[in-house]
Amino acid sequence: MQQFDLIITGGGILGTFHAFHALQKGLKVLLLEKDSYPVGATVRNFGQVVPSGLADKWFNYGLTGLALYKSIQQKGDISVRQNGSVYIASDDDEQLLIHELKTHYDNIGYNALLLPAKEINERYPAIKREYAKEALFFPEEISVEPDKMIHRLHAYMQESFNNFHISYYTPVTAIEETQSQIKVNNQFLANKVIICCGHEGKLLFPDIFTNSGQVVSKLQMLRTIPMPELQLNGNVLTGLTIRRYESFAANCPSFNHVQTPQHYEELKKWGIHILFKQATDNSIIIGDSHEYAPVSQSDDLGFHTNHYINELILEEASHIINIKNKQIATCWSGFYAQHNEKNIFEYDITPQIHIRTGIGGKGMTAGAGYAKESVDLLYGN
Repeated sequence: MQQFDLIITGGGILGTFHAFHALQKGLKVLLLEKDSYPVGATVRNFGQVVPSGLADKWFNYGLTGLALYKSIQQKGDISVRQNGSVYIASDDDEQLLIHELKTHYDNIGYNALLLPAKEINERYPAIKREYAKEALFFPEEISVEPDKMIHRLHAYMQESFNNFHISYYTPVTAIEETQSQIKVNNQFLANKVIICCGHEGKLLFPDIFTNSGQVVSKLQMLRTIPMPELQLNGNVLTGLTIRRYESFAANCPSFNHVQTPQHYEELKKWGIHILFKQATDNSIIIGDSHEYAPVSQSDDLGFHTNHYINELILEEASHIINIKNKQIATCWSGFYAQHNEKNIFEYDITPQIHIRTGIGGKGMTAGAGYAKESVDLLYGN
Protein backbone atom coordinates (compact mmCIF):
# COMPACT_ATOMS: atom_id res chain seq x y z
CA MET A 1 0.00 0.00 0.00
CA GLN A 2 1.51 3.35 -1.10
CA GLN A 3 2.35 5.82 1.69
CA PHE A 4 2.01 9.62 1.48
CA ASP A 5 2.25 12.52 3.87
CA LEU A 6 -0.94 14.02 2.46
CA ILE A 7 -3.74 12.81 0.21
CA ILE A 8 -6.11 15.35 -1.33
CA THR A 9 -9.38 14.38 -2.97
CA GLY A 10 -10.49 16.68 -5.79
CA GLY A 11 -8.31 17.91 -8.63
CA GLY A 12 -10.01 21.26 -9.14
CA ILE A 13 -8.56 24.63 -8.24
CA LEU A 14 -8.97 24.26 -4.47
CA GLY A 15 -7.57 20.75 -4.20
CA THR A 16 -4.74 21.48 -6.63
CA PHE A 17 -3.53 24.54 -4.73
CA HIS A 18 -3.74 22.70 -1.41
CA ALA A 19 -1.41 20.20 -3.05
CA PHE A 20 0.83 22.96 -4.42
CA HIS A 21 1.35 24.62 -1.04
CA ALA A 22 1.91 21.27 0.70
CA LEU A 23 4.55 20.44 -1.89
CA GLN A 24 6.24 23.75 -1.11
CA LYS A 25 6.65 22.44 2.44
CA GLY A 26 8.41 19.33 1.16
CA LEU A 27 5.51 16.93 1.74
CA LYS A 28 4.87 13.84 -0.37
CA VAL A 29 1.44 14.50 -1.85
CA LEU A 30 -1.11 12.41 -3.74
CA LEU A 31 -3.92 14.21 -5.56
CA LEU A 32 -6.93 12.03 -6.44
CA GLU A 33 -9.40 13.19 -9.11
CA LYS A 34 -12.61 11.21 -9.59
CA ASP A 35 -12.95 12.01 -13.31
CA SER A 36 -10.60 11.43 -16.22
CA TYR A 37 -9.65 15.11 -15.82
CA PRO A 38 -11.26 18.03 -13.93
CA VAL A 39 -14.71 18.77 -15.37
CA GLY A 40 -16.34 20.80 -12.59
CA ALA A 41 -16.50 24.48 -11.70
CA THR A 42 -12.76 24.97 -12.30
CA VAL A 43 -13.23 24.52 -16.06
CA ARG A 44 -16.79 25.88 -16.39
CA ASN A 45 -16.13 29.51 -15.48
CA PHE A 46 -14.91 32.69 -17.13
CA GLY A 47 -11.28 32.38 -16.12
CA GLN A 48 -11.32 35.79 -14.48
CA VAL A 49 -8.95 36.46 -11.57
CA VAL A 50 -10.50 39.56 -10.01
CA PRO A 51 -9.51 40.42 -6.41
CA SER A 52 -11.26 43.75 -6.98
CA GLY A 53 -14.60 41.94 -6.76
CA LEU A 54 -13.93 40.47 -3.31
CA ALA A 55 -13.98 41.94 0.19
CA ASP A 56 -12.20 41.59 3.52
CA LYS A 57 -9.92 38.55 3.86
CA TRP A 58 -11.10 37.17 0.52
CA PHE A 59 -9.64 40.20 -1.22
CA ASN A 60 -6.32 39.38 0.45
CA TYR A 61 -6.57 35.75 -0.64
CA GLY A 62 -7.18 37.10 -4.14
CA LEU A 63 -4.01 39.20 -4.00
CA THR A 64 -2.01 36.15 -2.90
CA GLY A 65 -3.48 34.14 -5.75
CA LEU A 66 -2.83 36.90 -8.28
CA ALA A 67 0.86 36.99 -7.37
CA LEU A 68 1.09 33.20 -7.45
CA TYR A 69 -0.48 32.89 -10.90
CA LYS A 70 1.97 35.45 -12.26
CA SER A 71 4.91 33.72 -10.59
CA ILE A 72 4.00 30.31 -12.03
CA GLN A 73 3.43 31.84 -15.47
CA GLN A 74 7.04 33.03 -15.50
CA LYS A 75 8.17 29.41 -15.14
CA GLY A 76 5.58 27.61 -17.26
CA ASP A 77 2.72 28.75 -19.46
CA ILE A 78 -0.56 28.22 -17.58
CA SER A 79 -2.43 30.67 -19.89
CA VAL A 80 -2.14 33.82 -17.74
CA ARG A 81 -2.76 37.12 -19.56
CA GLN A 82 -2.53 40.44 -17.73
CA ASN A 83 -5.04 42.69 -19.48
CA GLY A 84 -6.76 43.97 -16.33
CA SER A 85 -10.38 44.07 -15.25
CA VAL A 86 -12.90 46.80 -16.01
CA TYR A 87 -16.29 47.53 -14.39
CA ILE A 88 -18.45 49.54 -16.77
CA ALA A 89 -21.12 51.79 -15.27
CA SER A 90 -24.24 52.39 -17.35
CA ASP A 91 -26.12 54.89 -15.17
CA ASP A 92 -25.69 57.42 -12.36
CA ASP A 93 -26.07 54.90 -9.54
CA GLU A 94 -23.44 52.60 -10.96
CA GLN A 95 -21.12 55.57 -11.49
CA LEU A 96 -21.56 56.51 -7.83
CA LEU A 97 -20.61 52.99 -6.76
CA ILE A 98 -17.45 52.80 -8.87
CA HIS A 99 -16.35 56.16 -7.45
CA GLU A 100 -16.88 54.89 -3.91
CA LEU A 101 -15.00 51.67 -4.66
CA LYS A 102 -12.16 53.70 -6.19
CA THR A 103 -11.92 55.68 -2.94
CA HIS A 104 -11.76 52.44 -0.94
CA TYR A 105 -8.97 50.98 -3.07
CA ASP A 106 -7.07 54.27 -3.07
CA ASN A 107 -7.14 54.13 0.73
CA ILE A 108 -5.62 50.65 0.86
CA GLY A 109 -3.20 51.19 -2.02
CA TYR A 110 -4.69 48.89 -4.68
CA ASN A 111 -4.21 50.35 -8.14
CA ALA A 112 -7.48 51.47 -9.78
CA LEU A 113 -8.16 53.97 -12.56
CA LEU A 114 -11.37 55.75 -13.50
CA LEU A 115 -11.98 55.75 -17.26
CA PRO A 116 -14.22 58.40 -18.85
CA ALA A 117 -16.55 57.38 -21.67
CA LYS A 118 -14.09 58.47 -24.37
CA GLU A 119 -11.30 56.31 -22.97
CA ILE A 120 -13.66 53.32 -22.63
CA ASN A 121 -14.40 53.68 -26.32
CA GLU A 122 -10.68 53.79 -27.15
CA ARG A 123 -9.74 50.80 -24.97
CA TYR A 124 -12.87 48.73 -25.63
CA PRO A 125 -14.30 49.73 -29.00
CA ALA A 126 -16.69 46.75 -28.92
CA ILE A 127 -18.63 48.32 -26.01
CA LYS A 128 -21.60 50.37 -27.24
CA ARG A 129 -21.15 54.06 -26.56
CA GLU A 130 -24.71 54.52 -25.30
CA TYR A 131 -24.12 51.93 -22.57
CA ALA A 132 -20.77 53.07 -21.15
CA LYS A 133 -20.91 56.19 -18.96
CA GLU A 134 -17.72 55.61 -16.97
CA ALA A 135 -15.60 52.67 -15.84
CA LEU A 136 -13.22 51.52 -13.12
CA PHE A 137 -10.11 49.71 -14.36
CA PHE A 138 -7.75 47.43 -12.40
CA PRO A 139 -4.55 47.00 -14.45
CA GLU A 140 -2.91 44.32 -12.27
CA GLU A 141 -5.64 41.72 -12.70
CA ILE A 142 -5.43 38.74 -15.03
CA SER A 143 -7.42 36.20 -16.93
CA VAL A 144 -6.72 32.54 -17.65
CA GLU A 145 -8.23 30.03 -20.05
CA PRO A 146 -10.47 27.85 -17.86
CA ASP A 147 -10.40 24.91 -20.25
CA LYS A 148 -6.58 24.90 -20.26
CA MET A 149 -5.28 26.34 -16.99
CA ILE A 150 -5.85 23.46 -14.56
CA HIS A 151 -4.41 20.88 -17.00
CA ARG A 152 -1.30 22.99 -17.52
CA LEU A 153 -0.97 23.57 -13.78
CA HIS A 154 -1.07 19.81 -13.11
CA ALA A 155 1.58 19.27 -15.77
CA TYR A 156 3.75 22.05 -14.32
CA MET A 157 3.51 20.52 -10.83
CA GLN A 158 4.39 17.06 -12.12
CA GLU A 159 7.48 18.49 -13.80
CA SER A 160 8.49 20.65 -10.85
CA PHE A 161 7.97 18.39 -7.81
CA ASN A 162 9.37 14.88 -7.53
CA ASN A 163 7.17 14.24 -4.50
CA PHE A 164 3.91 15.01 -6.35
CA HIS A 165 1.68 12.19 -7.56
CA ILE A 166 -1.70 12.47 -9.26
CA SER A 167 -4.24 9.79 -10.11
CA TYR A 168 -7.18 10.56 -12.40
CA TYR A 169 -10.36 8.52 -12.69
CA THR A 170 -10.02 7.62 -9.02
CA PRO A 171 -13.22 8.40 -7.11
CA VAL A 172 -12.66 8.23 -3.37
CA THR A 173 -15.43 6.21 -1.73
CA ALA A 174 -13.79 5.14 1.54
CA ILE A 175 -11.66 6.95 4.09
CA GLU A 176 -10.96 5.28 7.41
CA GLU A 177 -8.64 6.04 10.26
CA THR A 178 -6.52 3.18 11.57
CA GLN A 179 -4.32 4.04 14.53
CA SER A 180 -2.23 7.01 13.34
CA GLN A 181 -2.74 6.35 9.61
CA ILE A 182 -5.55 7.20 7.20
CA LYS A 183 -6.50 4.54 4.67
CA VAL A 184 -8.03 5.78 1.41
CA ASN A 185 -9.96 3.38 -0.86
CA ASN A 186 -8.13 0.56 0.93
CA GLN A 187 -5.31 1.38 -1.49
CA PHE A 188 -3.36 4.38 -0.18
CA LEU A 189 -2.06 5.42 3.25
CA ALA A 190 -1.52 8.98 4.47
CA ASN A 191 -0.82 10.92 7.64
CA LYS A 192 -3.50 13.44 6.67
CA VAL A 193 -6.36 13.78 4.16
CA ILE A 194 -7.96 16.97 2.84
CA ILE A 195 -11.29 16.68 1.00
CA CYS A 196 -11.82 19.35 -1.69
CA CYS A 197 -14.78 17.80 -3.47
CA GLY A 198 -16.58 20.80 -4.98
CA HIS A 199 -20.34 20.29 -4.92
CA GLU A 200 -20.06 16.49 -4.73
CA GLY A 201 -21.58 15.55 -1.37
CA LYS A 202 -22.65 11.94 -1.88
CA LEU A 203 -19.50 9.83 -2.14
CA LEU A 204 -17.97 10.67 1.23
CA PHE A 205 -19.62 11.52 4.57
CA PRO A 206 -23.04 12.36 3.04
CA ASP A 207 -24.58 13.11 6.44
CA ILE A 208 -22.00 15.80 7.09
CA PHE A 209 -22.62 17.41 3.72
CA THR A 210 -26.41 17.20 4.05
CA ASN A 211 -26.23 19.13 7.33
CA SER A 212 -23.42 21.45 6.28
CA GLY A 213 -25.57 24.47 5.42
CA GLN A 214 -24.16 24.53 1.91
CA VAL A 215 -26.18 25.29 -1.18
CA VAL A 216 -25.36 24.48 -4.79
CA SER A 217 -25.51 27.23 -7.38
CA LYS A 218 -26.31 26.39 -10.99
CA LEU A 219 -24.97 28.85 -13.57
CA GLN A 220 -25.68 29.18 -17.27
CA MET A 221 -23.02 30.49 -19.62
CA LEU A 222 -22.62 30.95 -23.37
CA ARG A 223 -19.71 31.09 -25.77
CA THR A 224 -19.66 32.71 -29.20
CA ILE A 225 -17.94 31.71 -32.38
CA PRO A 226 -14.53 33.40 -32.76
CA MET A 227 -15.20 37.12 -33.19
CA PRO A 228 -11.91 38.95 -33.80
CA GLU A 229 -13.85 42.02 -34.92
CA LEU A 230 -14.94 42.53 -31.29
CA GLN A 231 -11.96 43.44 -29.12
CA LEU A 232 -12.69 42.85 -25.42
CA ASN A 233 -9.32 42.60 -23.73
CA GLY A 234 -9.23 41.37 -20.16
CA ASN A 235 -12.14 40.85 -17.77
CA VAL A 236 -15.15 42.95 -18.72
CA LEU A 237 -17.74 43.38 -15.97
CA THR A 238 -20.85 45.50 -16.32
CA GLY A 239 -23.54 47.39 -14.44
CA LEU A 240 -25.35 44.36 -13.06
CA THR A 241 -22.03 43.12 -11.67
CA ILE A 242 -21.46 46.46 -9.96
CA ARG A 243 -24.86 45.93 -8.33
CA ARG A 244 -23.97 42.38 -7.23
CA TYR A 245 -20.31 41.88 -6.27
CA GLU A 246 -19.36 41.77 -2.61
CA SER A 247 -16.61 44.40 -2.95
CA PHE A 248 -19.28 46.99 -3.76
CA ALA A 249 -21.65 45.70 -1.08
CA ALA A 250 -18.96 45.77 1.61
CA ASN A 251 -17.04 48.93 0.66
CA CYS A 252 -19.52 51.36 -0.92
CA PRO A 253 -21.62 53.41 1.54
CA SER A 254 -24.36 53.95 -1.05
CA PHE A 255 -24.74 50.30 -2.04
CA ASN A 256 -27.88 49.56 0.00
CA HIS A 257 -29.53 52.80 -1.09
CA VAL A 258 -29.25 52.19 -4.82
CA GLN A 259 -32.59 51.32 -6.41
CA THR A 260 -33.00 48.55 -8.99
CA PRO A 261 -34.26 49.87 -12.35
CA GLN A 262 -37.38 48.14 -13.63
CA HIS A 263 -35.60 46.63 -16.64
CA TYR A 264 -33.21 44.81 -14.27
CA GLU A 265 -35.91 43.14 -12.15
CA GLU A 266 -36.38 40.01 -14.28
CA LEU A 267 -32.62 39.60 -14.63
CA LYS A 268 -32.11 39.81 -10.86
CA LYS A 269 -34.85 37.19 -10.38
CA TRP A 270 -32.57 34.68 -12.12
CA GLY A 271 -29.37 36.01 -10.54
CA ILE A 272 -28.14 37.28 -13.90
CA HIS A 273 -25.24 39.67 -14.23
CA ILE A 274 -23.33 40.21 -17.44
CA LEU A 275 -19.63 39.50 -17.79
CA PHE A 276 -17.47 38.98 -20.86
CA LYS A 277 -14.09 37.29 -21.30
CA GLN A 278 -12.54 36.93 -24.75
CA ALA A 279 -10.58 33.70 -25.13
CA THR A 280 -7.34 33.34 -27.05
CA ASP A 281 -9.25 32.07 -30.10
CA ASN A 282 -11.32 35.31 -30.02
CA SER A 283 -14.50 33.55 -28.93
CA ILE A 284 -16.31 35.39 -26.13
CA ILE A 285 -17.59 33.78 -22.93
CA ILE A 286 -20.81 35.46 -21.78
CA GLY A 287 -22.81 34.95 -18.61
CA ASP A 288 -24.08 34.22 -16.14
CA SER A 289 -27.14 33.25 -14.07
CA HIS A 290 -27.62 31.75 -10.60
CA GLU A 291 -30.19 29.25 -9.32
CA TYR A 292 -29.84 27.61 -5.92
CA ALA A 293 -30.74 24.40 -4.06
CA PRO A 294 -29.59 22.79 -0.79
CA VAL A 295 -26.59 20.52 -1.37
CA SER A 296 -28.69 17.43 -0.61
CA GLN A 297 -31.24 18.47 -3.26
CA SER A 298 -28.84 19.66 -5.96
CA ASP A 299 -30.23 17.16 -8.46
CA ASP A 300 -33.41 19.25 -8.50
CA LEU A 301 -31.50 21.95 -10.37
CA GLY A 302 -31.40 19.65 -13.40
CA PHE A 303 -28.79 19.02 -16.05
CA HIS A 304 -30.52 21.10 -18.71
CA THR A 305 -30.00 24.70 -19.72
CA ASN A 306 -33.05 26.93 -19.60
CA HIS A 307 -33.54 28.60 -22.98
CA TYR A 308 -35.42 31.51 -21.39
CA ILE A 309 -32.46 32.29 -19.12
CA ASN A 310 -30.07 32.15 -22.07
CA GLU A 311 -32.32 34.53 -23.98
CA LEU A 312 -32.32 36.97 -21.03
CA ILE A 313 -28.52 36.85 -20.83
CA LEU A 314 -28.14 37.34 -24.57
CA GLU A 315 -30.66 40.18 -24.73
CA GLU A 316 -28.89 42.15 -22.00
CA ALA A 317 -25.50 41.37 -23.53
CA SER A 318 -26.74 42.74 -26.87
CA HIS A 319 -27.35 46.11 -25.19
CA ILE A 320 -23.63 46.22 -24.37
CA ILE A 321 -21.92 44.69 -27.41
CA ASN A 322 -23.09 43.74 -30.88
CA ILE A 323 -24.01 40.11 -30.40
CA LYS A 324 -26.71 37.99 -32.04
CA ASN A 325 -28.19 34.59 -31.29
CA LYS A 326 -26.71 33.01 -34.42
CA GLN A 327 -23.21 33.86 -33.17
CA ILE A 328 -23.57 31.62 -30.10
CA ALA A 329 -21.59 28.42 -30.61
CA THR A 330 -22.35 26.63 -27.34
CA CYS A 331 -23.88 26.97 -23.89
CA TRP A 332 -23.52 24.99 -20.68
CA SER A 333 -24.44 24.70 -17.03
CA GLY A 334 -21.89 24.96 -14.24
CA PHE A 335 -22.34 24.03 -10.59
CA TYR A 336 -20.54 25.08 -7.44
CA ALA A 337 -21.17 24.75 -3.73
CA GLN A 338 -21.14 27.71 -1.39
CA HIS A 339 -21.86 28.48 2.25
CA ASN A 340 -23.80 31.71 2.49
CA GLU A 341 -22.80 32.47 6.07
CA LYS A 342 -19.21 31.24 6.24
CA ASN A 343 -18.06 31.78 2.62
CA ILE A 344 -16.47 28.32 2.70
CA PHE A 345 -17.19 24.99 4.37
CA GLU A 346 -14.44 23.90 6.76
CA TYR A 347 -14.99 20.77 8.85
CA ASP A 348 -12.47 18.65 10.73
CA ILE A 349 -13.81 15.10 10.97
CA THR A 350 -10.77 14.06 12.99
CA PRO A 351 -7.41 15.77 13.60
CA GLN A 352 -6.21 14.00 10.43
CA ILE A 353 -9.27 14.22 8.11
CA HIS A 354 -10.34 17.67 6.94
CA ILE A 355 -13.04 19.00 4.61
CA ARG A 356 -12.25 22.23 2.76
CA THR A 357 -14.83 22.96 0.08
CA GLY A 358 -17.78 25.19 -0.87
CA ILE A 359 -15.70 28.22 -1.86
CA GLY A 360 -18.47 29.38 -4.18
CA GLY A 361 -17.73 31.55 -7.19
CA LYS A 362 -14.51 32.83 -5.62
CA GLY A 363 -12.40 29.77 -6.41
CA MET A 364 -10.48 30.93 -9.47
CA THR A 365 -9.58 34.23 -7.78
CA ALA A 366 -9.21 33.33 -4.10
CA GLY A 367 -8.68 29.56 -4.08
CA ALA A 368 -4.88 29.71 -4.33
CA GLY A 369 -4.55 32.23 -1.50
CA TYR A 370 -7.07 30.49 0.73
CA ALA A 371 -5.33 27.15 0.18
CA LYS A 372 -2.01 28.63 1.31
CA GLU A 373 -3.48 29.76 4.61
CA SER A 374 -5.33 26.45 5.00
CA VAL A 375 -2.14 24.43 4.57
CA ASP A 376 -0.21 26.80 6.85
CA LEU A 377 -2.80 26.34 9.59
CA LEU A 378 -2.73 22.55 9.25
CA TYR A 379 1.07 22.24 9.07
CA GLY A 380 2.41 25.46 10.54
CA ASN A 381 4.27 28.26 8.81
